[in-house]
Amino acid sequence: MSRYRPPTPPGSKYITPEGAKRLRDELDQLWLEERPRVTIAVSEAAAQGDRSENAEYTYGKKRLHEIDRRVRFLRKRLEGMTIVDTPAADPKRVYFGAWVQVEHAGGGVRWYRLVGPDEFDMAPDYISMDSPLGRSLLGKRQDDEVTVALPTGTDTVIIVAVRYGHAP
Repeated sequence: MSRYRPPTPPGSKYITPEGAKRLRDELDQLWLEERPRVTIAVSEAAAQGDRSENAEYTYGKKRLHEIDRRVRFLRKRLEGMTIVDTPAADPKRVYFGAWVQVEHAGGGVRWYRLVGPDEFDMAPDYISMDSPLGRSLLGKRQDDEVTVALPTGTDTVIIVAVRYGHAP
């Protein structure tokens, strides 16, 4: 069995100012705080002698590789991002950054915010614009009925309200 994994397709290149700040903060914390601390620990472990049986040295080196990999990812990702901080041209349509209230076919009503793939985990009501629901909502208007193709079947939602700015 091969260990090869095909590369994951890159997500959308849009991000909110809050999401960009979170990624920059993570990059700064890894590069300016954690990496120097781990580097010192690895050099101290290396000074103890035999590295082949030195667990602190081995795990420290692994952690350095993890940090370096994440730093490379964050730098490359932030480099190509477009920070969207301007209001939508048509506030009645669903675009990136919109808060959308939808009514599901089962009767439940819920607010969602359309965000980029790097920030949907910031809050439980954030959904990625690359998700099936996010892709289906983009460009639609209030009172539009949208059919969403899900892995488990389809779901029909009605857009009840669209809002930009802070959480409803």
